[in-house]
Amino acid sequence: MGYTLTRVIENSDVDSLDPRVREALSDKGFGVLTEIDVSATMKKKIGAEMEPYRILGACNPHMAYQAIGIEPRVGAMLPCNVILRQIGPDVEVSAIDPVASMQAIDNAELKVVAGQVRDMLREVIEAI
Repeated sequence: MGYTLTRVIENSDVDSLDPRVREALSDKGFGVLTEIDVSATMKKKIGAEMEPYRILGACNPHMAYQAIGIEPRVGAMLPCNVILRQIGPDVEVSAIDPVASMQAIDNAELKVVAGQVRDMLREVIEAI
């Protein structure tokens, strides 16, 4: 089992693909709570150059509320991270697989919710 749901969008760039990713997330009830421009941060902090790399912290409030109600400490694993990473002329879009990330918590009810979120994120990735 992999830990991410991944798709490569050919002949694209992070900046032009970003709105499509946000729209696909929104269509499935996710909002972007955080955004980290990793490449800009690495340049500023350590002077390192790297291809564009962005992390979007996405949350579906209904699913998050349900998960927190089942297991309050699950918040340490939220929000669901989605990355946009430039690879030459293409962009790789990856989302965390919540089922894989929740394996450390032995709670069958939480695993059901994680499976539902995984299905939603899979649909997001496929819609881009």
